[in-house]
Amino acid sequence: MIEETFLRLQHSESVVCEMASRLLAAHIASGQLTPDNEEELIERSIRLSIRIAQKADRAIESDDENRAD
Repeated sequence: MIEETFLRLQHSESVVCEMASRLLAAHIASGQLTPDNEEELIERSIRLSIRIAQKADRAIESDDENRAD
């Protein structure tokens, strides 16, 4: 039986997690995932998701962010 795990992700963490899971799904769909590279592809998906989120954060000013007028 699988041990239960409870997570309390912040909203930004859950967004990055969702992006990473989509990237990993693309790796799986394209046949790139193997037992030997699974950990590497998970890490790569997470790193790429973080980079995307950081670039989006710099490029987009949300309504609730302070503007330097």
